[in-house]
Amino acid sequence: MNRLTSMRFLLVLALAAASFPALAATPEDAQKEVAAAGKTLDAFVADPEMTWFRNHAKDSRGLVICSQVTKAGFVLGGSGGRCVLVAKGDKGWNGPAFYSIGTASIGFQAGVSVAEIVMLVQTQKALDSLMSSALKLGADASIATGPVGVGAGADVTADFVAYSRAKGLYGGLNVSGSGIKPSEDYNKAYYGKDASPIDIIVKGAVHNRGAQAALLSKVAKLYGGK
Repeated sequence: MNRLTSMRFLLVLALAAASFPALAATPEDAQKEVAAAGKTLDAFVADPEMTWFRNHAKDSRGLVICSQVTKAGFVLGGSGGRCVLVAKGDKGWNGPAFYSIGTASIGFQAGVSVAEIVMLVQTQKALDSLMSSALKLGADASIATGPVGVGAGADVTADFVAYSRAKGLYGGLNVSGSGIKPSEDYNKAYYGKDASPIDIIVKGAVHNRGAQAALLSKVAKLYGGK
């Protein structure tokens, strides 16, 4: 990335970091994020407009779920939120791994202040990019907006396919250009020790029983019980 692009990317990540208080994450905080992700997934699965999402989820390698991305009132404008990643492992589902996301406020539709997002991780490149210390959607990996309603038969090719909703609006947030980075404090709080996305997702070396009913069982059901 050139210097200007790098500065913009750092601003995006700074906006994400600034969206949260500087208090250390607790296991309870992390479990609340997992439970919220489960509720967001339930809402997307139940939505009659999400036919393409339901039909194609089983072909993806995993899901990034952001239960609440909030528009922030910075001078330059921006938004931030937390996300969790779950992915297929050799013996079921691995995760969740925790992330923070930040994006430019111009991505929000007028009047929208809060959105929830689910991204299908379509390719190995997409999954690998989430193992890095920072990812810029649209630059490090391609991203497309998922079809809804009458567009449910459309063919979409991208590393990530993203769905967002806000107050009943679809596409409430454009996530292209968003910065995503692992939340080390949440990962440590949830698993009781330092745990990187590689430890959690690739190796499947750490687990938390609280994730099963709150999220992983719901993901498995969406993917046909796999």
